[in-house]
Amino acid sequence: MQKTIFVVDDNDINLSVAEEALEAHYRVMTLPSAAKMFALLDKVAPPSLILLDIEMPEMDGFEALRRLKNNSLHAGIPVIFLTSMTDAEVEARGFQLGVIDFITKPFSAPVLLNRIKTHLEIDSIIRERTAQLENLKNGIVFVLADMVENRDHGTGGHVERTTMYIEILIRAMMQDSKYADDILFMDLESLISSARLHDVGKISISDLILNKPGKLTNEEFEKMKHHTLEGERIIDQIVSRTDNVEFLRNARLFTNSHHERWDGEGYPYGLKGEAIPMQGRIMAIADVYDALISERPYKKPFTHEEARDIIKTGSGSQFDPSLVDVFLSVEDNFSQIDKG
Repeated sequence: MQKTIFVVDDNDINLSVAEEALEAHYRVMTLPSAAKMFALLDKVAPPSLILLDIEMPEMDGFEALRRLKNNSLHAGIPVIFLTSMTDAEVEARGFQLGVIDFITKPFSAPVLLNRIKTHLEIDSIIRERTAQLENLKNGIVFVLADMVENRDHGTGGHVERTTMYIEILIRAMMQDSKYADDILFMDLESLISSARLHDVGKISISDLILNKPGKLTNEEFEKMKHHTLEGERIIDQIVSRTDNVEFLRNARLFTNSHHERWDGEGYPYGLKGEAIPMQGRIMAIADVYDALISERPYKKPFTHEEARDIIKTGSGSQFDPSLVDVFLSVEDNFSQIDKG
C-alpha cells in the first residue's frame, strides 16, 4: 500500500515540482495552505509524512506545526520543513517544535525523494520497535493484574470488566467538551491499559482477608484499605526504575484514588470533589458497578438496573455527579458487558 504524503506550500510551482518528484512512489496530496491541510486531516487517515512550507500567509509553518503537535491525533505525524531560510535560529525553533528535518528551496527531485525515503524508513523502524515495546508492556501488565486477581477468588474477571467500563466512559467523555482539558492530550490507549493495575496493591493483602467468605471486621477492613497505598508504593518502585512516566502516572492515580469519594469521606487521603484525580473518579464508578453486579460469597449479584440506581443515588456524595451523567448516557453499554 502506497504511503501518503501531504505537501503544503502556497507556491504552485513548488507543489508541482514536489508532486512530479514523488507521485511515482507515493500518494501525494498537494495543499496551498495550512488551513486546507487541517481541513483535510479531519476527513482522511493521517499521512505518513507532511512537507510543510514555513513562509505562508495567514498561518505560517511554525504555527501549523505547533497546532499539529498539540493535537493527540496528529502529533505523531513526522514533519519536514520546506524553506528558503537557512539560519540557525530558524532551525533551532523548528527542531524545538518537533520538525524532523529541513529541505531547502528550491529543491531538486532526487534530493527530495532520497530525504523522504530515508526518513520514512527510519520512522517505520521506530514505529515497529515502539509497537513491540508496547506489546511487551501490555503483556507484563496483563500478567501482573491476572496474578493479583487470581489471589482474590471472589473477583474473577473484575480487571477485564472494569477496563472495558473505563474505556466506555472515556470514549463518552471525548464527545463532551466539558472534559476536553482533562483528556485531549492523553494517550488514551495507555490510559485505558493502565487502569488494569488499579488493584495491584492487593498483592500485599493477606489471603485470609482477601478470600474471607463473610463480612470483614473493622480491623480487617482497615487492612484491606491499605491496598491503595500498597499499590501506590509498588508503582513508585517501578517508576524509580523506568522512564515510561505517563503510563505509570495514570496507573498510580487509578490505584491510589479509586476509593476516594466526592464528599471527602473516602480513603486513603480523604480527597474531595475535583481534588480527586479524574482517573480515580472514573474508576470509582466502574469499580462499584462491577462489585454490585458480581456475585460474592456474602451477597448475590445485583441486576444492572439496581446497580444503575445505586450509582445514580450516589451522585454528588460518593461519585462525581458529572461523571454519573456520563455513565447514565452509556449505561446500556455497561449492561451488554454484564450479559456478555
